[in-house]
Amino acid sequence: MKSFPSLMCGKRIMYVHGFGSSAQSGTVSRIRSTFPQAEVVAFDLPIHPEEAMNLLREKTNELQPNLIIGTSMGGMYAEMLYGFDRILINPAFQIADTMHEHGLTGKQQFFAPREDGVQEFYVDKALVKEYKLVSEQCFAQVNEVEQQRVFGLFGDRDPLVHTYDLFRQHYTQAIRFHGEHRMDDHSFLNGVVPVIRWIDDRQEGRERPIVYIAAETLMDGYRKPLSSLRKAFLMLIESYNVYIVCQAPTANHGYITDMQTWIEEELSTPAHNHVVFTNQRHLLYGDYLIDPAPARDFMGTRIAFGSDEMKTWEEVITYFERLGGQ
Repeated sequence: MKSFPSLMCGKRIMYVHGFGSSAQSGTVSRIRSTFPQAEVVAFDLPIHPEEAMNLLREKTNELQPNLIIGTSMGGMYAEMLYGFDRILINPAFQIADTMHEHGLTGKQQFFAPREDGVQEFYVDKALVKEYKLVSEQCFAQVNEVEQQRVFGLFGDRDPLVHTYDLFRQHYTQAIRFHGEHRMDDHSFLNGVVPVIRWIDDRQEGRERPIVYIAAETLMDGYRKPLSSLRKAFLMLIESYNVYIVCQAPTANHGYITDMQTWIEEELSTPAHNHVVFTNQRHLLYGDYLIDPAPARDFMGTRIAFGSDEMKTWEEVITYFERLGGQ
């Protein structure tokens, strides 16, 4: 798993685990290894949801985390921890329904070891009702400030939880990523880490150089991504603020939706809200423009994609590697 020592350096990340899990889950280890200079804290949550919320509010007040990450049931809990930057991954806002639909009642085994050594628990109708009552408290304090502090991430192959539309009714930053309900290294690296980078940049007031990429450089005539496009894009976002630039249509407004869908499906989370539609590319304010025919009066560095010097994305990668993030 790739690590990012400079991200969240010296900061505290609180992880809130999902149903039937613990503070020893693989996700905690994944976060720690990815951000080795951050302090990552997690706690075994009580089975009864009110007790869990009381514990989480106590710990957030005490520890004042710079970022809270909650997955599944933990995403539901994290939504209610107002006043902090939060990432909700596949949040189970309707957890009582999820329990019924997926057989999460009766005797259950914990997925990860617990500090108290308990290995199983029992879910009866009374406990399901407790979860339903707690979940009804979600979204109670949403305002414009909270909308900027909360990201909802939703796996496009999640078979358990489907709360994307519900989240969008209350928050603006809803993003789909390539992954299932449980994260693996790939979905965490490509779906979650970019959002953490945005949050860390905002907290630090960090402004990265801007790279604009013309949509014409992304695909071939069969709408397939060009070779090494994804590799180049993932490399660039580590050091730059990257935007995709598309022609602004004069009549076919379906083109906008079509392009946004293609870009976000191929480039995943990092492309969210990073697509620009314009017919005046020379007016773009930034540091680099990668374009088959870059506007001559663009104020930054013009990179003619497809030229003898920059014929492929591999050559673009080499060029930016030499720059070292400048």
